[in-house]
Amino acid sequence: MSVAPHPAVVLGHRFADELPEMAVPWRAEEAPDPRVLALDEELAAELGLDPRWLSGPGGARFLVGTAVPEGAAPVAQAYAGHQFGGFVPRLGDGRALLLGELTTTDGHVRDLHLKGSGRTPFARGGDGLAAVGPMLREHLVSAAMHALGVPTTRSLAVVATGRTVQRETPLPGAVLARVAASHLRVGSFQYARATGDEGLLRRLADHAIARHHPAAADAEHPHLALFEAVVAAQASLVARWMLLGFVHGVMNTDNTTISGETIDYGPCAFVEGHDPAAVFSSIDHGGRYAYGNQPAIAQWNLARLAEALLPLLHEDQERAVELAVASLDGFRTGYESAWTTGLRAKLGLPDDLPGADWEPLAGEFLDLLRTHRADHTATFRALGAAARGDDEPLRLLVPDAPALERWLGRWRALGPDAGTADRANPLYTPRNHLVEEALSAATAGDTGPFERLLDVVRAPFEQRPGLERYASPAPPDFGAYRTFCGT
Repeated sequence: MSVAPHPAVVLGHRFADELPEMAVPWRAEEAPDPRVLALDEELAAELGLDPRWLSGPGGARFLVGTAVPEGAAPVAQAYAGHQFGGFVPRLGDGRALLLGELTTTDGHVRDLHLKGSGRTPFARGGDGLAAVGPMLREHLVSAAMHALGVPTTRSLAVVATGRTVQRETPLPGAVLARVAASHLRVGSFQYARATGDEGLLRRLADHAIARHHPAAADAEHPHLALFEAVVAAQASLVARWMLLGFVHGVMNTDNTTISGETIDYGPCAFVEGHDPAAVFSSIDHGGRYAYGNQPAIAQWNLARLAEALLPLLHEDQERAVELAVASLDGFRTGYESAWTTGLRAKLGLPDDLPGADWEPLAGEFLDLLRTHRADHTATFRALGAAARGDDEPLRLLVPDAPALERWLGRWRALGPDAGTADRANPLYTPRNHLVEEALSAATAGDTGPFERLLDVVRAPFEQRPGLERYASPAPPDFGAYRTFCGT
């Protein structure tokens, strides 16, 4: 049965209009029986959409892309990318569509993008579909990241399609409706550069400036200023990941955004026992995207963006390379600044404390975590209790009593503030065993555990009675954790 979209929904198509070489007009596959499984009502309201309508039949068909407003121009986006270090010149939205752009109630432009909406010309042999579990994972983890204050794409909704998806076993199908500042990525610029069309590359850069970094337009060298703005945004983003113990899992250049938002929550996870070598992705056999490697990989990805932008930086290639290298150096300083600022807050220490007074102590604390595989989230959170005089939670997590006592004495001498530590250290993150429990139940038709976990991670700093299991590490029998892309 055909269901018309809500007449008030207006979807712009600026990307498709300005960059037609990178936009293939396409339509979503029909979904036999779409039903909304999860909806972010707060985000819907920000987008000027009626949550009640979105939850109904018309909204469900809109969210899977089979009923789009008049005038909309859905497209599959073209981009390239380095995947695990190997360059692929033509990736693109193999199972996704950019439905168009919405304007929020406060005037910001946001992409509305579907994932799992069917095969496109970029599908490369894939079925173009997605299963309920991986799409609910993205909904859950992106909601948690947003609540934690991390720049992120956000999931508006997950809609069951009524179609079976064949993976290792038959699974219920779903479509994710994702909202982002845009879906421009390093791979977008790699694609434009690979075409050899400098005019396209220039239009893409100007589009990115207007969309994300408008101050660059007034700079003496706008395209160099664009690159520097992306470097700064990514440095800040990855520092936030590291402070929280978040492992992205698939930091390919096509997953490195120009906006500085986190994108693609496929094989992601949060570390529990603190370990720089932590890897969760089933396909990251060499540990390229391990927790501790993420800053270096982000800088490597930005170097690939610099290479793509070289024709716009200077007509003389040698000079262009010099400019790019000098600007790329800003990643290290930007990352270190964001990391040290965040780490000082996590330790509950005053803003004006000189680095020489506290940074060696911070390094010793991280060494204790690494040596004892102490739970990253719980150990940092226990610092608030320790600042109030209760050391017992820390003692349970770091069993080396003499070393911990020495450290605590020196730390207390610096005047840590419990409130500062509590505000910087979440109590609840999407713990891996709880995520798997919730997704398994939802795949089997019971969304209760998922909804409870979602409610918990949406208020990650607020201690609530009865939620102790959500702040506890995985039981010993949970075993080594592995995540999968879901394709």
